[in-house]
Amino acid sequence: MHHHPRPPHPRRALPAGAALTAAGALLLTGCGSAAPKSAADQIHEAVPSALRAAKVLRIGSDLNYPPVDFRNADGKPDGLDPDLANALGAVLGLRVEIVDTPFDKLIPGLNGRQFDVAMSAISDTPQRRDALTDEGKPSGQPGVDFVDYFIAGTSIIVQKGNPKGIRTLDDICGRTVAVQRGTTQDEIIGRQVAACARQGKPLQVHRFDSDGQALAEVASGAAVAGFNDYPVAAYAAKTTDGGNRFEVTGAQSQSSPYGIAVNKGDTELRDAVAKGLDQLIRSGEYDKILAKWNVSAGAAQAAAINGGL
Repeated sequence: MHHHPRPPHPRRALPAGAALTAAGALLLTGCGSAAPKSAADQIHEAVPSALRAAKVLRIGSDLNYPPVDFRNADGKPDGLDPDLANALGAVLGLRVEIVDTPFDKLIPGLNGRQFDVAMSAISDTPQRRDALTDEGKPSGQPGVDFVDYFIAGTSIIVQKGNPKGIRTLDDICGRTVAVQRGTTQDEIIGRQVAACARQGKPLQVHRFDSDGQALAEVASGAAVAGFNDYPVAAYAAKTTDGGNRFEVTGAQSQSSPYGIAVNKGDTELRDAVAKGLDQLIRSGEYDKILAKWNVSAGAAQAAAINGGL
C-alpha cells in the first residue's frame, strides 16, 4: 500500500517572505498578460482590414430561386441565403449588401470585383473551382474558392400527375426539358444529351436565364420536365397554384454542397467566412434558419473549404 504524504492544513499561513514572493508573482502575471479574446473578437480580427474599414460585405446573388434566394412581397431579398448572409454578416461585424445578378454572371462578376463574395445556391464543383469547360479542359478564366454551407441534391419536377411518366434521366430521352442556364442541372443535362444520342433518342434542351422561365415551360407542357436543387423543386411543387401545378418525381441525384464563392486571391476573406459560418453552426442560429425554410435535411456539420466533388 502506498502512503500519500498528508497535505498541509488548508488554512495554514505561508511564511511572510513566501507570501510576498507569491503576491509579487501574481502582480507580474497580471501586468504581463491580456484577457483572452472572445470568439467574436477573434472572428472580427480575421476579417480583412479593408472590409473592416468599409463595414460592408457585398454579396452577389440571383434573387430568382425560392426558397433559397428571392424577393419577398416588399421587394426585399429573402430566403435561405439572404437569412444566412445577414446572420453571417452580424458575426463578421459587417453590414450585408446583396447585389442582384443573373446566375451565369455571378462568378465573372466576383472575379471582376463587382462584389466581395457570391452566395446563390452555387454548387461547389471542380469545374467552377478550376474554371474547366464541360469537357474538363481549362477555360482560360479564373476559378474560385468555396466555403461550403449546405448539401443539396438535384430533383426532377414535372406537371402534377406526371402525365409523361418521367422518373429517371433516361425517361427524358427523345423529349424536351427545361433548365436554368449555367446551373449544375444544366451540366447534368448536358451530359444526358450525349447519353440520349447514344440511344438514338435525341434530347432537346431549352435553356433560360431564370428558373421561373424554365418552370413556365414545364407548366405549359412545352417541356416534359425541369431540373432543380431539391429545396427549390419541393418549394415550387408545394406553393405554385396551391400545390396543383407541379410534383417532384424520382430520386434525388448528384448531391453536392452549396458554397459561398470567394475570389482565389482572397484567402483571408475565405477563411474569415469559414470561421463565421462555423460560429453560426455552433450557436444554433444556422439550424434555426434552415428550419424556418424547411430545409433542415441539407444541414452541414461544419464549414468546409472546397469540399465539393
